[in-house]
Amino acid sequence: MGQKVNPTGFRLGIIRDWTSRWYDDSPVISEKIKQDQVIRNYVQTRLKREKAGIARIIIERTNKNIRINIYAARPGAVVGRKGEEINNLSQELGRITGKEVKIDVVEVVKPEIEAQLIGENIAYQLENRVSFRRAMKQAIQTAMRAGAEGVRIRCAGRLGGAEIARAEQYKEGKIPLHTIRANVDYSSVTAHTIAGTIGIKVWVYKGEVLVQRIDAIEEEEMKRIKERRSDSGPRSRDGRNKRRRRPAGRP
Repeated sequence: MGQKVNPTGFRLGIIRDWTSRWYDDSPVISEKIKQDQVIRNYVQTRLKREKAGIARIIIERTNKNIRINIYAARPGAVVGRKGEEINNLSQELGRITGKEVKIDVVEVVKPEIEAQLIGENIAYQLENRVSFRRAMKQAIQTAMRAGAEGVRIRCAGRLGGAEIARAEQYKEGKIPLHTIRANVDYSSVTAHTIAGTIGIKVWVYKGEVLVQRIDAIEEEEMKRIKERRSDSGPRSRDGRNKRRRRPAGRP
């Protein structure tokens, strides 16, 4: 039976970059990784009340400070009036980490096709007793109108307050999971309802990337192959080098 691979991890280092961008070979690297997760959880919880719509959080580290890039659908909610909110957040994270924290806020251009924001929106509706089918179909239609080439949403749990848990999913367009150059955004969100928790998984296909770069690499590889063949002399039909025949009478 085939196993499911996380689409984000499958593309890391090729068309996707890491959300923690720093290097450390010291024994305390595990503590820094744990601290990154604490920072993300704190920022998500802190800004959830403001409904800022946090799509992703990228953390960069130096010896002296930590730089956090927050991608938000509503950057004004993160910054606050006269920058008061973002200054308070920097001070709070500084007390947690013990280092100087600098925060940059980046606006998400199309929040309708961000998998994390779609999942959080569906979770919010399910927690407010909106029909799960209506929430899923509405999210798919909105994403497709915003420019997505394919959307797939899967909800699993006690849907509609049913006694037996089940899973339902809806899909529109195409989701090429095996094509590495396909930009597939994925997220997993949990909705806490009265009947129990409901898991929400969202896949959004935004189109292909690196097509020109891949073509250039293939062309360069073909040139190398041709150069190797020309340097190795004439070849037979099966691709092997032809051996020169020795003149008759020689050992």
